[in-house]
Amino acid sequence: MTTTMLSPSTTTAKPLPDERREWIRIDDRVLLEYRLLTDPVEGPTPGIPQVAQEAIADVIAKPTSDLLLRSGEQLAESPLLPWIMKVDWLLEVIVKTLAKMQPEGIAIAQVADVTLSGGGIGFLSPRHFAVDDTLRLKIVLAPFTPIHTTARVIRSAQAKDGVNYDIATEFTQLNPDDQERLIRHIIQTQAERLRGRRNAG
Repeated sequence: MTTTMLSPSTTTAKPLPDERREWIRIDDRVLLEYRLLTDPVEGPTPGIPQVAQEAIADVIAKPTSDLLLRSGEQLAESPLLPWIMKVDWLLEVIVKTLAKMQPEGIAIAQVADVTLSGGGIGFLSPRHFAVDDTLRLKIVLAPFTPIHTTARVIRSAQAKDGVNYDIATEFTQLNPDDQERLIRHIIQTQAERLRGRRNAG
């Protein structure tokens, strides 16, 4: 994974100017749901394949996995962890049952590799979108911070795999608090990766 690296001074208490903070970006893995603004709000997303059983398991497990990664031994040794895992198991059973009851598909955010910034998001999609299409997005940051926003497609091209489309967007409606959460997530993730590389070296 490549990231736009900050110098050590930018990860300390000194904040970046707003115009620079908005365009810091990282490659990340998040829960993502997207649809055209004109698509129905409820139900499966048109043009997106039905959610597979493995994808449901990944979606349910991801917030707990992210929490374990960020809290390390503190959560691993906590008596709460077995209860969290039990809730995850129950949720997985419920969602898989719903998926079987509705073979046409259910609406669920899916684990996606994205390029994330305070100004927009890029991702691969099996569905084609045109430049200037407006998308309704739900982005769930680790461990579980949902952000609802709309974005305009600024690039749409066939991906290298020949199956998906490489979509780039810029946010058109993003609550200032959500933008701050997004930027903090990006800076924190960069700092954690930098620490990880230093510790590995």
